[in-house]
Amino acid sequence: MGAFASAPRVTAVLGPTNTGKTHLAIERMLGHRTGMIGFPLRLLARENYDRVARIKGARAVALITGEEKILPPNPSYFVCTVESMPLDRPVEFLAIDEIQLCGDRERGHVFTDRLLHARGTAETMFLGADTIKPLLKRLVPEAHVTARPRFSTLRYTGEKKLQRLPPRSAVVAFAVAEVFELAEAIRRRRGGTAVVMGALSPRARNAQVGMFQAGEVDYLVATDAIGMGLNMDLDHIAFAKLVKFDGNAPRRLAAAEIAQIAGRAGRHMSDGTFGVTADEPPLEPELVEAIEEHRFDPLARLYWRNARLDFASVGMLLKSLDQKPRVPGLTARREADDHRALQALARDPEIAGLAQTRDAVRLLWEVCQIPDFRKVMSEQHARLLAQIFRHLRSAEGELPAEWAAAQVSRLDRVDGDIDTLMNRIAHIRTWTYIAHRPDWLADAGHWQERARAIEDRLSDALHDRLTQRFVDRHAAFLTRRGQERGELLASVNAAGEVAVEGEPVGRLEGFRFRHDPTIAAASPLLAAAHRLLRAEVAARAKSLGAAPDSELRLAPDGAVLWRDQKVARLVAGEDALDPRIEISPAEFLEGGARELVRGRLADFVRAALRQALAPLYAVERNESEWSGPARAILFRLGEALGSLPAAIIAEPLAALSPSDRKALTRLGVRFGVLHLYVPALLKPGSQASRALLWTVRHGASLPALPQGTAGPRDPALSDKFFAAIGILPLGERFLRVDRVETVLAVLRRLSRQGPFGTTPELARLAGAPPEALPAMLAALGYRAVADADGRIVFHAPPRHAGKRLRPRRQRHGEGADHPFAKLRELRFGR
Repeated sequence: MGAFASAPRVTAVLGPTNTGKTHLAIERMLGHRTGMIGFPLRLLARENYDRVARIKGARAVALITGEEKILPPNPSYFVCTVESMPLDRPVEFLAIDEIQLCGDRERGHVFTDRLLHARGTAETMFLGADTIKPLLKRLVPEAHVTARPRFSTLRYTGEKKLQRLPPRSAVVAFAVAEVFELAEAIRRRRGGTAVVMGALSPRARNAQVGMFQAGEVDYLVATDAIGMGLNMDLDHIAFAKLVKFDGNAPRRLAAAEIAQIAGRAGRHMSDGTFGVTADEPPLEPELVEAIEEHRFDPLARLYWRNARLDFASVGMLLKSLDQKPRVPGLTARREADDHRALQALARDPEIAGLAQTRDAVRLLWEVCQIPDFRKVMSEQHARLLAQIFRHLRSAEGELPAEWAAAQVSRLDRVDGDIDTLMNRIAHIRTWTYIAHRPDWLADAGHWQERARAIEDRLSDALHDRLTQRFVDRHAAFLTRRGQERGELLASVNAAGEVAVEGEPVGRLEGFRFRHDPTIAAASPLLAAAHRLLRAEVAARAKSLGAAPDSELRLAPDGAVLWRDQKVARLVAGEDALDPRIEISPAEFLEGGARELVRGRLADFVRAALRQALAPLYAVERNESEWSGPARAILFRLGEALGSLPAAIIAEPLAALSPSDRKALTRLGVRFGVLHLYVPALLKPGSQASRALLWTVRHGASLPALPQGTAGPRDPALSDKFFAAIGILPLGERFLRVDRVETVLAVLRRLSRQGPFGTTPELARLAGAPPEALPAMLAALGYRAVADADGRIVFHAPPRHAGKRLRPRRQRHGEGADHPFAKLRELRFGR
């Protein structure tokens, strides 16, 4: 190590694929106290981070990519994408993988910058194809070049029809439409294929590759995305196309590019083959020889961009980006995505006005480097960058949480076809990148987790869509195992996943079997599953029949859950307090087993409701303790779910004896001016139970419950629903019935002195702004008039000024507009 400190060593390890270059670099890095390695793909960086973390421990290793960062306090090793390498951090060892990408038109300038300037203090290693050797020797003359031979041979086998390709083959095309067309053809002929494209997220790509590696399918259709970072058990590569669109125009792949992809066939000591298919003409003999012998024309130029940028102004920044290299072999890379974004934003006068200082210009450049993973640099992406810059240059200096939430939330959907999901994934990956700028977002960790969770959900959905479209699981299963006849073995695990001969065919959710829709109804797979499920469902029914209450739950929407899976729901019964149990659809739950389940669930629901709404079931517990009037009141109170207008029970109220009143009071019933109610049943939990019973009774959907004791009224909610949960609508606002009684007490006190105006105390008790009080008081029967000074004052309802209202029968003179007449309309259907 001491020798390295005085004379840092620079090595270039060059050769074709499957030569163990990456393995060598990781070994060399771990031989030093500190190290850093840059990979061309996030996928590769993650794979090698996991490898180093297993060897050295997670606390010793950092992962840094544009979309993912794992940074322990003091890491010794950094595994990164090339663009994200923290080069200001000195390390003993530094390596760059796939250094021949210096010649890539899109990203070459980044790799060239690392080639020229990134160094370890003791050792630097460049890994890649030997096409870069002449230019590397010229630009880095101190580098010691080592050649690595391929472990296995690669042989051309000519042209094969699509249906005659051997198992463990990958078919290569470049346009998405071509990939999908080929995948459909292989599905029809061979049962299914995995699909790999650059537009897939790493998670979706890994899932598709995992399906191929596990032997679920024997074929893979891919773009040149398989050329790097995916080590698979491939035996043969078949090129269906050799022309790709490179961003400017269609062009034929160079020999070295064909070899990079073909080299995926045969790994380590296993030989591989390559050829053409699907009407692609055979390869020229000279090209075949070059690929088999790994002899290619060296790179003629490396792409370069000035790294010493001038942030004095936007104009000076653009000028510094346009600077040409002075070293032979380097060519200027014009108009990379970030460069084009800067040009677009610089034409916006508002953006130009906000970028007047050196720091502002530097920030604008950082914003322009936000990637567009759709690779189109659309106007939509430019508008997003402009919005971000405006927010970051505002007084707050960060992205508003509400705006970020709106941008991210619209992507959190897993509906749509494959193209829609790929588009959403591209958008959310951009937001994952933004979230990893902690100075741009408050609580950046939250946004990182949320963006990653959305990307994972979208990736899983995309994997599912690809599998549904391009894999006939039934055909692939029978093809692999050769079991077109005979009885198949089925199983179900603790999670309810049903499989036949290890092949997933569906899921048992409670007692309902949901089979994979890609499997035909007449499939022998489903027949085998059905034989198992009859016995399994009977056993589950027996288990539920003896289940403790801890395994059962009544959900807010009326679903009855067993072990967190829906098995039944509440439906209207004979009265509001006694709903019935309706078992969820379950084709294998029959006869006595169904009745056993229904009986156990009914007992549980009955007990749960009596615990949540105990006062409403008082008559049921001991009917003989109550007098006729008290029973009538309790019956109507139960029917009304805990509160009701006093006017509609005037007769039994008038007939109550003092002892009846005391008994009802001990039960929790309160006698108000306008209402009878139970305060304990006005709490949020009890209100939720009341709302559930009302919606079940009326076959309605459960709405969001009003929050608090007062507030603006939701016009979508009916008066009867409000009454069922103990709330009185008053004009455009609502007030809970106990608060109504408090307000009425204040109104009685004020009205004793004659006409009165609104007071702050009244507004506070009514939970309303002063301007809303006139309508609320009018709804309570108080009349607003202007006094001699033009001030609005209120008159108490006729014959009740200053008095406590007692429930009574309607008398002559009380018209339909009287408040008590209105309250009588709030009745509940049985």
